[in-house]
Amino acid sequence: MKVEFAPLNIPLARRLQTVAVLQWVLYFMLLGQMSIAITVMLIIHNYWFLYIPYLTWLYFDRHTPEQGGRRSSWIKNWTIWKHFKDYFPIHLIKTQDLDPSHNYIFGFHPHGILAVGAFGNFSTNYSDFKELFPGFTSYLHVLPLWFWCPAFREYMMSIGLVSVSKKSVSYVVSKEGGGNISVIVLGGAKESLDAHPGKSTLFIRQRKGFVKIALTHGVSLVPVFSFGENELFKQVDNPEGSWIRTVQDKLQKIMGFALPLFHARGVFQYNFGLMPYRKAIHTVVGRPIPVRQILHPTEEQIEELHQTYMEELTKLFEEHKGKYGIPEHETLVLK
Repeated sequence: MKVEFAPLNIPLARRLQTVAVLQWVLYFMLLGQMSIAITVMLIIHNYWFLYIPYLTWLYFDRHTPEQGGRRSSWIKNWTIWKHFKDYFPIHLIKTQDLDPSHNYIFGFHPHGILAVGAFGNFSTNYSDFKELFPGFTSYLHVLPLWFWCPAFREYMMSIGLVSVSKKSVSYVVSKEGGGNISVIVLGGAKESLDAHPGKSTLFIRQRKGFVKIALTHGVSLVPVFSFGENELFKQVDNPEGSWIRTVQDKLQKIMGFALPLFHARGVFQYNFGLMPYRKAIHTVVGRPIPVRQILHPTEEQIEELHQTYMEELTKLFEEHKGKYGIPEHETLVLK
């Protein structure tokens, strides 16, 4: 295979975009694990004056990721996020106005490999979110285990990430005065194993916890589909029933997160690496589904709203797929 190298005369703006995405990929793939490893080394070598104060702080601050986090406008305004957005580029599209006196739950689909569209649109201050949804604050929910990574957790909260636990989502959508949006990547880690270019497979049929929360608090549900999310990386072929998928599924159940075997391009060449491809992402926010508050919803009520949500999600996909490069014969697969 002939290696295709990046030309030397690439404009500075594109180089900065590459650097922005590279640091993001490395940070979220490596630094969480590195922060744990460094803490373990400090304990082994008995640097108690470093780890005891921080672990004490971590204990007393353990509930913050479930109570809206601790965001930093300064970090969310870093220019690096503008370069990150422009690399793909990432676009946010609104189909209907929302009432800022109410709270909402955004169901984000698909997860893709790294949920790039969710981060770019709802965690940085360089998307069109503030212009399209004035008066709203978005909270992107991620796996709770990341908030037990020393130091890494502080950075995650600073850019607006919070836990995806039931308590965390309930805290956001029950805040008085409205104007809060919980963004949940509903397919989660399991869905990333189906993230293949040209495919639109969602793991949604068993995800009903968000529906129960919506009913309990009377919060409208809004389906969101991010076209282009599955085109950013190529994944090793892993059909259900294959030995690779069997191992991935078992590891996902044990660890709580998936290990997709993916690749894309490199920094200085375009053939192989962990840098995502430069593929446009169009994140389309659908119409809100009104939800009447039921403090103790029955299984039938949960099932009914869940079915309505899947129907609205499918409509959103069908209405917009032609605009963003998906063939008309391609259908949404709900697992």
